[in-house]
Amino acid sequence: MPVASARHILVKTLAEADRLKKQLAGGGDFGKLARKHSLCPSAKRGGDLGEFRPGQMVKAFDDVVFKKALLTVHGPVKTRFGYHLIETIYRN
Repeated sequence: MPVASARHILVKTLAEADRLKKQLAGGGDFGKLARKHSLCPSAKRGGDLGEFRPGQMVKAFDDVVFKKALLTVHGPVKTRFGYHLIETIYRN
């Protein structure tokens, strides 16, 4: 079964997610922005979620982590938790 590692920034609004994505595109530091803005407990680790397998996260999140390009910020992705900006570090 595949395993992946990803980090994310979780915010309440699409507007906030879009604003943060622009900052990242302009060279903003993912870890610093996650620590400052993310609502997830992973914020204190710079958004790092560690390793996980398909099915451990909600489907919309899994679809990005297990199917989209690595080391690219994807999103905003809407889930019941809010809006995520997701970067997959690696998967195998």
